[in-house]
Amino acid sequence: MVSPYFHDLNQKQLPVNRPLYLHQEQALKKTIVDGQNIVVATGTGSGKTEIFMLTILNELFRQKEAGTLNSGVRALLLYPMNALVNDQLKRMRLLLATTPDITFGRYTGETPEKRKQAVEQHRNLHGCDPLVNERVCREEMRQSPPHILLTNYAMLEYLLLRPSDNVFFDGNHANSWKFIVLDEAHTYNGAKGIEMAMLLRL
Repeated sequence: MVSPYFHDLNQKQLPVNRPLYLHQEQALKKTIVDGQNIVVATGTGSGKTEIFMLTILNELFRQKEAGTLNSGVRALLLYPMNALVNDQLKRMRLLLATTPDITFGRYTGETPEKRKQAVEQHRNLHGCDPLVNERVCREEMRQSPPHILLTNYAMLEYLLLRPSDNVFFDGNHANSWKFIVLDEAHTYNGAKGIEMAMLLRL
């Protein structure tokens, strides 16, 4: 059912022998085996993130097995605010530290344009260079879009409208889209919910 490449992940973050909750098992069967879209509504700390990350990573690993894992976004992870984007980015750095073939990047208002600035910022914040599979600046994400793109709904509008960012949705790297994840989807109500619905339709 799942790719053997899961053994290559940072096992401290996601041990392959960790038993799943029943709702995780059921959700993964629907996404991976049946190819269905799902809504996961469970309590805090119940493993919602693992459901969509396992689904996305399994697809990326299967593409790696098939030799089709080239540049281009496969999964867009949308959050209502930068704090949640940054929290997920920290988890992703730990999880994907041992899988350099799987690329990821954060594209928000905090993302520097040039790599030099981005690397300096990363060193100042974390005391080390970024991982080889993290796209840390806008310039390199446009040149080689990451497999997993993290952003917020406000930045998504800019990405859809600005010609310089059309590379994510049009052109040579735009034919591999597979997943859109709306984390904290319950926050998109009222006018914000209408705006989000319109953006997704674009």
